[in-house]
Amino acid sequence: MIRSLAAVGAAALLSSFVHVPAFAAVVGVSTVSSLQAALDIARPGQRIVLAEGVHLADKPIKITKSGITVAARTAGGTVFTRGGFELGAVRDVTIEGFVFDGTSTLTVPVEAQATRITRNTYNGNKDGASLTVSADDVQVDHNTFSNRSNEGVYLQVTGPGSEIAKRTWIHHNYFYNHSFTGTNGGESIRLGYSHKQSKSAYAVIEHNLFEKANGDSEAISVKASDNTVRFNTVRDSRGYIVLRHGNRTTVEGNLLFGSGIRFHGNDHKVFNNYVQNTGDRAIVFGKGSEADSGPTSTSHDRPDRVTVAFNTLVGTGAVVDSDTGTYAPKDCVFANNIIQGSSSKLIDMMSGSTVRYEGNIVWGGTAGIPSGYRSVDPKLVRDANGLLRLSSGSPAIDASAGTHSYVTRDFDPQSRSGKPDVGADEYSSSAVRTPLTKSDVGVSAP
Repeated sequence: MIRSLAAVGAAALLSSFVHVPAFAAVVGVSTVSSLQAALDIARPGQRIVLAEGVHLADKPIKITKSGITVAARTAGGTVFTRGGFELGAVRDVTIEGFVFDGTSTLTVPVEAQATRITRNTYNGNKDGASLTVSADDVQVDHNTFSNRSNEGVYLQVTGPGSEIAKRTWIHHNYFYNHSFTGTNGGESIRLGYSHKQSKSAYAVIEHNLFEKANGDSEAISVKASDNTVRFNTVRDSRGYIVLRHGNRTTVEGNLLFGSGIRFHGNDHKVFNNYVQNTGDRAIVFGKGSEADSGPTSTSHDRPDRVTVAFNTLVGTGAVVDSDTGTYAPKDCVFANNIIQGSSSKLIDMMSGSTVRYEGNIVWGGTAGIPSGYRSVDPKLVRDANGLLRLSSGSPAIDASAGTHSYVTRDFDPQSRSGKPDVGADEYSSSAVRTPLTKSDVGVSAP
């Protein structure tokens, strides 16, 4: 087959920088121009590696070949301060190990399906989101998002028009030090938009660490339906895990220190979470400005049929409460939770709320609800990792009420056996859960 003149020209340019056999699994290049030349003739299965150093790209580097990996020689050692990458209509492309500093950018457009963004660093202020994902089946893992002070989110998941990107998998990332001081617009993760709230994203956000997520009251802001937020650690942050819009999202097994969980919308399941808040408001039933949101509404939807179960909630003030609004929470369930604090009203729900309370244990203050609880010391003991767990004589053991068939494990996660224990922890002599640290996530994690 005779190659096009364009391909011949690209090959000639590339050969002036590095010797490339007819097919090399790994191609090393040293400059932005040689990287572009290598990408123009790349073949599926190749790994194109750019040398260490600070690189200035006058325009984005275009990736138009599927099935390739574009990588830094060492993660964190190859820095873009200008330019970045522009993905075309490709599939199964991996971008690995770069630092996007200064004005450099990377977005995953709708046509770049099944892209993987891994072990990159997004540092400092950007114009808009630090990383935007619009395509389906994108994996965002082991990246570090850090040191942003202007308006804009670290990670935005969107999609074409009124549609939402589907099956985004966001895991083992480190979100650090978003210090925007405005009242809104500095989330670490924004999944969807208000006008996409009825769309099913099927996203999974798991095993991420958030520290100093202070750019917004929402560290994770979910504005789409049918998602899972699980096993994340949030510490030293004013940002909560917030289901702002949408329905049927699961929030499971998260560890939150100093923040909490707030939700709007319908049919969510919030279980096995551990919230230790030195203040109050560990769990917040969000305000209802309307009974049910329309597909493009930006108002606050009343929580309907939300189940909050098997959580361990520690704080002062109103550990569980609701924001005030025109419409009170309706047909919700609050079951088998441990609430420990020191307030005259640990559970403080808006008048007119219809919540079924059952199997809860309240200790250290006044419950604030007429029934559905026992006031008894749960006998929590702090383990070596700082987590409050059940001790052997706890009255929470085998004491849950009702049937919650989807709760098959605890926050470790270990299997729940027999009649489940109240709270996030199923009593065991072999505790395994530890809060995430910087060594578990981000660019250098295993």
